[in-house]
Amino acid sequence: MTEADDTGVHGYSAQKENYAKRLRRIEGQVRGIAKMIDEDKYCIDILTQISAVNSALQSVALGLLDEHLGHCVTHAVAAGGADADAKLAEASAAIARLVRS
Repeated sequence: MTEADDTGVHGYSAQKENYAKRLRRIEGQVRGIAKMIDEDKYCIDILTQISAVNSALQSVALGLLDEHLGHCVTHAVAAGGADADAKLAEASAAIARLVRS
């Protein structure tokens, strides 16, 4: 069962519009990279833009992880039981995925 199943609220809900705005900006950057390739721009300039997109996505991911730890995991740990163990394992797996990327 997910946190939304329990409360209908995610840890990032208060910052939802901020995250959406950041992701729209990243989406525009990715379209810009595609346009750079279509226009045969210099490869190093394209790689620089790809690096910027990767950094922006990582920033969003870390923010969401922080929200998850501060809300979902904290609530589950306070409640205790199997849900707490599941949320901690889920957070650990998410951190491992971020470290690998």
